[in-house]
Amino acid sequence: MQTLPVTVTVNGDEHTAEVEPRLLLVHFIRENLGLTGTHIGCDTTSCGACAILYDGKPIKSCTMFAVQANGHDLQTVEGLANGPTLHPIQDGFFQEHGLQCGFCTPGMMMVASALLEQNPAPTDLEIREAISGNLCRCTGYVNIVRSIQHAASAMRAEESVAAD
Repeated sequence: MQTLPVTVTVNGDEHTAEVEPRLLLVHFIRENLGLTGTHIGCDTTSCGACAILYDGKPIKSCTMFAVQANGHDLQTVEGLANGPTLHPIQDGFFQEHGLQCGFCTPGMMMVASALLEQNPAPTDLEIREAISGNLCRCTGYVNIVRSIQHAASAMRAEESVAAD
């Protein structure tokens, strides 16, 4: 069995491993790195449960090989919190009841993170467009949109305090 070296930075930490060329990035993250917050839902890019940030942009990690991520910066849902302090996106999902079963939540949060990095004050329509590649089978998306709006507001408030 042939293996190839892969070195990636995940949530700020560098990781190197020998992997089979056919190993999907989602499996590398979950099995090799033990970061199980990234979920496997469909393996066809349909659901978005496996969404992570790849060099700051959301991707579905079920359709990329781990070797393709060599040399890149990845962020998973585990990288959002600052120790015991929830990220505003995580707090927004908690405060606004943006989850039910929680299966889609990590992917939703990662897409929201990328959106709010680019657009700190998105409209509801812009949020809905950003999360359109992520399926939730439990909610009607209303509370997910509210959760992201809550996070955007909190993040703007944090920036305002930091600027003063």
